[in-house]
Amino acid sequence: MAQCARDYERIRTVLAEADADEPLTAREILQLLEAHGETIESAHRVATVLGRRARDDDVTVIQSSPYRYRLET
Repeated sequence: MAQCARDYERIRTVLAEADADEPLTAREILQLLEAHGETIESAHRVATVLGRRARDDDVTVIQSSPYRYRLET
């Protein structure tokens, strides 16, 4: 669970720095992470981390194809 929290913080920080206003797919978020020198193993891991945070209302999951994610905090 601690790793999930660290991954979320890295995602949140990069998205804030990138000023991402619109919802992004897990793959788009992974590409932003890589562009900022951060590594997370896969788009699936990004989706898992953000899906878990959605339970606490920190993330909105837009159920389209593919899913898109918007951070609320």
